[in-house]
Amino acid sequence: MFSDCDGELNSPFSHERLPSLLALRCFEAAARLEHFSRAAAELHLTHGAVSRAVRLLEDELGVPLFERRSRRVYLTDAGRTLARAVGGGFDLMRQAVGELRASVRQSQRWVLSCEPTLLMRWLIPRWSDFQARHPGIDVHLVAGGGPVSFDGGIDLAIRRDDFPRPDAMHAESLFAERVGPVCRPDKAAGWLSSKKGAVTLRAAAPRLHTRTRPGAWREWAAASGRTVPDVPGQTFDHFYFSLQAAVAGLGVAIGPWHLVRDDLDSGVLAAPLGFVEDGSQYCLLSPQPVQAGSPPADLLAWLRAVA
Repeated sequence: MFSDCDGELNSPFSHERLPSLLALRCFEAAARLEHFSRAAAELHLTHGAVSRAVRLLEDELGVPLFERRSRRVYLTDAGRTLARAVGGGFDLMRQAVGELRASVRQSQRWVLSCEPTLLMRWLIPRWSDFQARHPGIDVHLVAGGGPVSFDGGIDLAIRRDDFPRPDAMHAESLFAERVGPVCRPDKAAGWLSSKKGAVTLRAAAPRLHTRTRPGAWREWAAASGRTVPDVPGQTFDHFYFSLQAAVAGLGVAIGPWHLVRDDLDSGVLAAPLGFVEDGSQYCLLSPQPVQAGSPPADLLAWLRAVA
C-alpha cells in the first residue's frame, strides 16, 4: 500500500490526505518522460514497481492518469493537471534543498580543481594573497584537466574552454588565452632574426611541443598571421615540461602569457614575438550560478583581479 497513513473511509481526513511521496515520484517521472521504463531507470526502480505505484495512485484518486498504448504512455487531462502540480512541487523542494545545502557549505571546505600547469605556474604562486584577503574561506586546491563532474567532490573548476560542457553547467569568464613563442634570452639572437624591424623565427630554431596541446604552434601561427616552417622538434608529455625545457635552453616553446608571466618578469624567459589571443579563454565552472556574497563570488572576484 502506498498511502502515507490510513483513515476511515469517507472521513474528512481520508479526502484531504496526500498520496505517498513514492507514488508521486513515480508518477512525476513517468509523466515527464512518458515512459515507465525510463522513469524506472531514473529512479533506480523496476518497471513493475513504477507501473504498480502509478496504478495504485490512479485507484486511490479514482481517475486514469495515463493512456497506455503499446510501449508508450500518454497523459490524460487529469494526468496533465496532476503533473503540473506535482512537477511544480518537486521543483520547489529541489530549490529549497539546494539552498539549504549551499548555506551549510558556506562554512565548509570548497574544493577547486585547476588545470595542472595553470595551478603550478600561476595560481599557487598567488594563492597566499587570496588566503590573506579571505581568511574565513577554506579552499582546497586539486589538479585536474578536461571535462569536470561536480558529483565527485569537486565544487568549482578552472578550465580552458576547449571542450564541450553540459548546458546546465555555469561558466564565468576569467581571462582570454594569449600565446606566443618563448625562449631563454641568451638563445634568442641565434633562433630569431630581425629584418627591417620585423622579428621572425628562424627555420632552424628548435621547437618544443607538448602532447596535451599538439596544435599549439599551428594555432599561434593562424592567430598571429605568421607562417611557421613544418620542422620536427622535441615533444613532451605535459605543457609544464615544454616550458621548463625552454627555460633550460632546449628550444622555443609556445607559452601562454599567464603561464610564463613570472618567468618574463624575472628575465628567465623572453617573448620576442609578443603574444596574441588564440580565441579561447579560461572560465570558472560551477554546477549553479555564482551567488553574490558567497565564497565562490569572492573567489571569482579575486581571480579576475589577479588575472
